[in-house]
Amino acid sequence: MTNEGTGTGGVAVRVRADGNVDEGALAYLREKIGAVLGRPGLPPVSGEVRVTRAAAAHVALPWFAGAEIQVGDDLVVVHAREASARELADRLQDRLRSRTERSAHRRVEARRTAAPPPWRGGPRRQQRQGAG
Repeated sequence: MTNEGTGTGGVAVRVRADGNVDEGALAYLREKIGAVLGRPGLPPVSGEVRVTRAAAAHVALPWFAGAEIQVGDDLVVVHAREASARELADRLQDRLRSRTERSAHRRVEARRTAAPPPWRGGPRRQQRQGAG
C-alpha cells in the first residue's frame, strides 16, 4: 500500500493504493488531483483518494478510485471505474472538478438573496390598495 499526499498549497489530500498499482500511475493521479484541488478560490481542502486495481484478469474494468474530499464545509464524494490507470485519473479529475465547482459555486455569497421569498417565510409584499 502506498500512502502519500498531494501537499500543494492548502490541499492536504492523501492518496492510497491497494493492489498492483505502479508509481507512474500514482504520480499521474496526484498530478490530476492537484490540478483540480490546487486552484485558487477554493476553501481549504482535505481528504483521501483510494485507488485499487483488481487482481483478477477477467475483470472488464479493473481500476477503481474513490475520493472523499472535504471542501470547506462540504463533503465531496466521487467514484470512478475504468479499464486503465490513465483513463481512471482523467475520469476522476473530470468528476472531481465538476463536484468541487458545484460546491464552490453554491458557497458564493453574492448569489444569495438578501431575504427569502414570501413562501419561505420572508417579508410579504404589500397588498395593492384598490381604487374603487
